Amino acid sequence: MPKNNKLIKKYRYYFVLLFGVIILVAAYILHALTPVSPINGDREVVVDVPPSATARQVGIILKQDKLVRSPLIFSLYARYTGLDSRIKAGQYTLSDRFSTPALLRELVKGCQAELSFTVPEGYTTTQIAGLLAEKGLADKERFLHAAAAEEFAYSFIQGLPEGEKRLEGYLFPDTYRVDGERSEISIIDTMLKRFTGVIEELDYQAQAEKNGVTLHEALTIASLVEREAMVDEERNLIAGVIYNRLRMDMPLQVDATVQYALGVTKPILYYGDLEVDSPYNTYKIGGLPPGPIAMPGRDSLLASVQPAATEYIFYVARSDGTHLFATTLAEHEANRERCAQ
Repeated sequence: MPKNNKLIKKYRYYFVLLFGVIILVAAYILHALTPVSPINGDREVVVDVPPSATARQVGIILKQDKLVRSPLIFSLYARYTGLDSRIKAGQYTLSDRFSTPALLRELVKGCQAELSFTVPEGYTTTQIAGLLAEKGLADKERFLHAAAAEEFAYSFIQGLPEGEKRLEGYLFPDTYRVDGERSEISIIDTMLKRFTGVIEELDYQAQAEKNGVTLHEALTIASLVEREAMVDEERNLIAGVIYNRLRMDMPLQVDATVQYALGVTKPILYYGDLEVDSPYNTYKIGGLPPGPIAMPGRDSLLASVQPAATEYIFYVARSDGTHLFATTLAEHEANRERCAQ
């Protein structure tokens, strides 16, 4: 066979081999650009893109969250399209149905994720700070510092003493949505704004004044009701007992205030616990504590300005969380015996 023919066959072989490699590489790249779960996928992931992250680093993050097939292909595609330097830091809600080009478009647009959190009724400021920190939505210490000393333009908190308990009761328990531009101050402001809307809707201050208390005092009563009542039907009754004791200059003796003073929720309080030296210990002080001990929900807010017309001045908890009410000490002692059995 002529030498030229051998060379032609050899080059043809290498050309076919090279062409095949190119086809395989192209197929791999095209496959790597497709969604991880194109058909059955519907999994959404909140992705945190740190500031100054390179396209390669973002690709690794997306791979860890199972949103891309290849970090390398993601970074090469971002560089090829000229979008690698336009990726914006922040948190994004991304789906495994997104292709690599679609993911990149989201990261370049900067449409950051809306994240939600729910504050349960009865939470304290410290518990809210812990909740937000666990969800990665706020720094606990910065949140507590802002709650203690930051200025907020709401008349109902003007004049409240600075300190860690300043906004206790005023951060309305509800479900909130925040975006990637949030801060500790903006989260608090959002919660205060929700509180404003609720008390305006309820005409809360006017109802409080009809009961002879200020808004702050009514909110304090509402927080006691929130922590004491386990069933909705008893909220107004418990509020009625509190008002009766206040009118009689009788110590409130609310167990929840002792737990708040102790800084821990104990299933059983002992006589030694009742001696804790605190302005929140209603076994030792007269009248209401200095302020709320928790964030009351809507039902407790209403109960605090719509107390039941009752002669009860005592109540004791059953094992199921409901209470037995009494008008005399003898009846109360009998109820305590019943609940102890």
